[in-house]
Amino acid sequence: MKISNFYKKIKFISLFSVVVISLLSFKINEGKTIIVSKDGKGNFTTIQEAINSVEEGKTARTKIIVKPGTYREKITVDAAKSPIFLIGENAENTVLVYGDHASKQNSEGKNLGTTGSSGVFIFSDDFSAKNITFQNDAGPVGQAVAVLTTGDRIAFENCKFLGFQDTLYTKGAQDNPDKSKVSRNYFKNCYIEGTTDYIFGAGTAVFENCTIYSKKNASYVTAASTIEGNEFGFVFINCNLTGDADANSVYLGRPWRPFAKTVYISCAIDSTIKPEGWHNWSKPDAEKTTFYAEYQSKGTGANAEKRVSWSHQLTKEQSKKYTSKNILSGKDNWNFKKAVQ
Repeated sequence: MKISNFYKKIKFISLFSVVVISLLSFKINEGKTIIVSKDGKGNFTTIQEAINSVEEGKTARTKIIVKPGTYREKITVDAAKSPIFLIGENAENTVLVYGDHASKQNSEGKNLGTTGSSGVFIFSDDFSAKNITFQNDAGPVGQAVAVLTTGDRIAFENCKFLGFQDTLYTKGAQDNPDKSKVSRNYFKNCYIEGTTDYIFGAGTAVFENCTIYSKKNASYVTAASTIEGNEFGFVFINCNLTGDADANSVYLGRPWRPFAKTVYISCAIDSTIKPEGWHNWSKPDAEKTTFYAEYQSKGTGANAEKRVSWSHQLTKEQSKKYTSKNILSGKDNWNFKKAVQ
């Protein structure tokens, strides 16, 4: 009888140990939380310091809570960084801003160029942000990027991207010798504004329930440079295209590279958009290699009959593949919705 009780105690202790270890493992997998606050009441006063503190090569995601304020920093998220989730209180009071532009000179007296002008560089995989404004406040001085991404599995929710020309650069593998590198970007309930090519690059990006705002003197919304052979470039789903640009003055897109792909699915398009919709960037050959399409566009700027002949109006059957899940899940079955939770 005593032996039986002894074994029961051993069994209980073993079971308890397994539960404790499991709970500890779960806590570790959650990763740590870092507070950034300009008043010194957090772990760091700058976002770059917080990012620098994140370990490399780990699978656990670090949450960086950014307290309200305007953070004037040029920020780099290195490729080796572990997953990071940047969280603000709301996009109205949590602002990351910088003011570089392409023709500004660096310490060596050379122009920064379009890439160098970015205020935020996201080279790592598994970066996400929520309730943050990313702004380049250089003004209408040419190319001035707010955010540049080359990593994979990048997600933004309730974020704002403010600028003029070249606001958001989903660069992807554009200058990477390995053109097979995947770069998936997801934007949910975001606001993106600009004037010329203000959403551009080679990465695959889905914009869902976003506001796309063409500012005064705007000309082109997108300038995709999709890698040859990639099935998807930019896809806008249930977005609102509006702005204070003049009526019939803005194109939906033009091809920065010959295999550009941009598709609008069930979007509201106002009178700022030109009836013809698309521009070939004075490259007639690009009309044969690009893929520009719409499905069930609505609004005063959505007259399908007036679109250029080399663009496409999708059938219901053709539109079915343009879902966020089909575009972004990939071979690794990325849960892009969980990335911003």
